[in-house]
Amino acid sequence: MAATAANEELFDVVMVGGGIMSATLATLLGELQPGMSFRVYERLEDVALESSKAANNAGTGHAANCELNYTPQKPDGTVDIAKALAINAAFETSLQFWSYLVEKGELTRPLGFLTPVPHQSLVWGEANTRFLRARHTQLSAHPMFQDMQFSEDPAQLAAWMPLAMQGRELDTPLAATHVPRGTDVDFGRLTRMLFAGLAGRGGFSLKLRHEVRGLERMPDHTWRVRSLDLASGQCHAVRARFVFLGAGGAALTLLRKSRITEGKGYGGFPVSGQWLMCSNPGIISQHHSKVYGKPSLGAPPMSVPHLDTRIIDGQQALLFGPFAGFSTKYLKTGSYLDLIRAVGPGNLWPMLAAGWHNLDLTRYLIGQVLQSPEDRLAELRKFVPTARLEDWNLEIAGQRVQIIKGDPKVGGKLEFGTEVVAAADGTLAALLGASPGASTAATTMIYLILRCFSERAQTGDWQSRLRRMVPSFGHDLSKEFDLLRTVRDRNDAVLGLA
Repeated sequence: MAATAANEELFDVVMVGGGIMSATLATLLGELQPGMSFRVYERLEDVALESSKAANNAGTGHAANCELNYTPQKPDGTVDIAKALAINAAFETSLQFWSYLVEKGELTRPLGFLTPVPHQSLVWGEANTRFLRARHTQLSAHPMFQDMQFSEDPAQLAAWMPLAMQGRELDTPLAATHVPRGTDVDFGRLTRMLFAGLAGRGGFSLKLRHEVRGLERMPDHTWRVRSLDLASGQCHAVRARFVFLGAGGAALTLLRKSRITEGKGYGGFPVSGQWLMCSNPGIISQHHSKVYGKPSLGAPPMSVPHLDTRIIDGQQALLFGPFAGFSTKYLKTGSYLDLIRAVGPGNLWPMLAAGWHNLDLTRYLIGQVLQSPEDRLAELRKFVPTARLEDWNLEIAGQRVQIIKGDPKVGGKLEFGTEVVAAADGTLAALLGASPGASTAATTMIYLILRCFSERAQTGDWQSRLRRMVPSFGHDLSKEFDLLRTVRDRNDAVLGLA
């Protein structure tokens, strides 16, 4: 790094937030341009303790295998699979990037963060069975999902998901799909591995227990980044040619502080979560899959109910949920004033309008907050009919912030997804939103690089490096089936997914 006229260190890139997105972006940029200087600020005592932490994050390698909210049903009864194809391709990009890092020796023991776990969907009732059958018909006809199996046979369902079928009354139609090529990803462990690799390179520094408090665009087009050392109470300032705001829900607050035109009108609606975590090893050992159901009316995407095998720091766990709640915090370890601080003249009306047009979500959250332990047990028994309350503990999950955007027709609307908001000159970008989030980190960060480092990204050197890291770069895996097979064969072999 260099020094500015104000004797402040100058970095090529400053990142706010020590999660999977910052780790992925720094690794990609480090591969594209060796020698680039980085500074990462994290307000907690270690990286990956907020949204990237395994017990906070959704944990599924989101590939649209089992998440029914990615395949909405149309009025004519057919199913829209466009989003499923895009998300599946995005996860394949992540797998390619991880395979490259394993082959290069930057990541070791891939099964330390990645575990083969089947992805399944389970529904009951005539209407839901028809929906799942239609979904399977359309998805399995596409090479991306050709291995997806469908069954209404209780015996087959018992073989796929024994815990979910034990003691179940068979007085209503049941249906399920099964995809053997599913994964569980410990994004907390992966994040720590990526940062460990970055720490071994020159020009990289990580500042823990440092909270970014201010952003100021300078006349020379750099950014002055002010931070507070939470341990000593001292304030510091550095300069950056590029700033990435990857601080989870807090990215919205920092985006407002940047005052870039592109950030105007954005707001955020915080949604907290809770898990029921199984404490009985005998029950945990009976289940080895991710079983997703249909969301309740008004539920946000991250609240789709699922019975989830999770590998957390090498130990198998079993979770059910998440149960949604409401908190004014934008981070799990944030402040109850976060929501108030994020509201200003530019986004007040979009936030109020979005609330008015999403009363179903409001009613859903109120119902979730008022749930008793017995209410949560009743929901769990839809997936584990023999469940007992004493075998499950209620744990706080991560905090998510749904994007609210200004809309000329309705004033403001909720956006369910992940979005990059970038300054016109490409010197600052913020990542907003939630699901599918971490699973599509490589795709999202490559998009950010193409947007914010556009001139260098078009050079032959960067293009060839991107293709080495992600062989499908510049291609559409949902249409190029020979390339899809080649990519999957390589990923399976390198990452141990075969």
